[in-house]
Amino acid sequence: MERILVSNRGEIAVRIVRTCRDLGIASVVAHSSADRDSLAVQLADESVHIGPEQARRSYNNIPALLYACAKTGADAVHPGCGFLAEDPLFAAACGEVGVTFIGPSPKHIALMGNKIDARAAMRAGGVPVLPASDGTVDSAYEAAEVAARIGFPLIVKAVAGGGGRGMKVVHEAAGLIPGYEATRATARTLFQDDRVYLEKYVPEGRHIEVQILADSYGNVVDLGERDCTVQRRHQKLVEESPAPSLTDDLRARLRRVAVAGAESIGYVSAGTFEFIVTRDGEPYFIEMNTRLQVEHPITEERCGLDLVEWMIRIARGEALPFDQRDVELAGHALEVRINAEDAGRDWAGSTGRVHGLRLPAGPGIRVDSHLYEGYVVPPFYDSLLAKIIATGPTREVALRRMDRALREFRCDGVVTNADFHRTLLRDPGFRSGDYRLGIVESLLERK
Repeated sequence: MERILVSNRGEIAVRIVRTCRDLGIASVVAHSSADRDSLAVQLADESVHIGPEQARRSYNNIPALLYACAKTGADAVHPGCGFLAEDPLFAAACGEVGVTFIGPSPKHIALMGNKIDARAAMRAGGVPVLPASDGTVDSAYEAAEVAARIGFPLIVKAVAGGGGRGMKVVHEAAGLIPGYEATRATARTLFQDDRVYLEKYVPEGRHIEVQILADSYGNVVDLGERDCTVQRRHQKLVEESPAPSLTDDLRARLRRVAVAGAESIGYVSAGTFEFIVTRDGEPYFIEMNTRLQVEHPITEERCGLDLVEWMIRIARGEALPFDQRDVELAGHALEVRINAEDAGRDWAGSTGRVHGLRLPAGPGIRVDSHLYEGYVVPPFYDSLLAKIIATGPTREVALRRMDRALREFRCDGVVTNADFHRTLLRDPGFRSGDYRLGIVESLLERK
């Protein structure tokens, strides 16, 4: 593996380019017309234009990306997160032309991408799953039958969904049919697949995930858990590790179950098992992300490993030189996502030219970002501008450092959610560590 095409943009593209440089591997950044002046393009060894601003004609354009590999001599592709990172057709197409896809096999991407098949595979592997429909729900009448069996509240989910998209919570019978029809329509638009299923919804649950690494020789390790409960519209805003207020037994069980799930399907690469944990401490599998997660830096800060590096090493056939006994997790880490959006205006997006930029630094602070003075935030893509990661020997120290970092952060020209994060970090419910899904909505209602 001598030259890696980075088929993504923004901070994750910068992140991958930097690891390639550390490993002595040439990087090629594939970019749209909107990103021709991006930081990733500036830092890479080479760049290649793959299409216009629209993602479907650039970052989601498989023929354009394969042509970019051929044009630049790239013998591998790292898809980052989002776009085609969890597209089995892209992974398979790379293999067909002799390009290494840095990630799991097309088979595993497809398996975990189909939420019904994923549930069945995990159940067979001994991983607990929530009560749900036995398969797809193909009519409103069938939806009513399933609802009568599993009860309310429930959630209607797109079979091909993921990343918080393609789902609708239904609290009572009157909302079932509208929620069912709305989810099918959304799934048809987003995924070109309108199949849905019904699953029991856990109110006031916690969203906990476990990071794993697995090589092609059967070695699987977990790298600890992350709490991703702070969300708005099923999109994560704040993550921390270790998850506060978990018992040691529950923490160990989650990690053990994630490893067992990966082993049961023969998974290879980095992956993340996501769970919902009920108020009485019962965990249930939600989904598996077969890609690098946006929140991976907090795991890196605790375990001292570069997850991008190990994805690359595993993809080129290396075995993990360590086992579970060698994994040492230290301290506490938090990440906040700085997005170009206005929390006070229903999270409306913001665009514009960045000026007066000041990124925080100092002890215990890491910033992953593609921002620079004069950068123009485009309207075509995800709103993520930066990830601020704060670490410390304890949660309290990490929280204080995060508050310092948010005070230092400045990004004029666009509206960001930095002030919201400062408000959240001062909230007694969040500081207690025993917060639940819905904390963001509760906080905004009290403002």
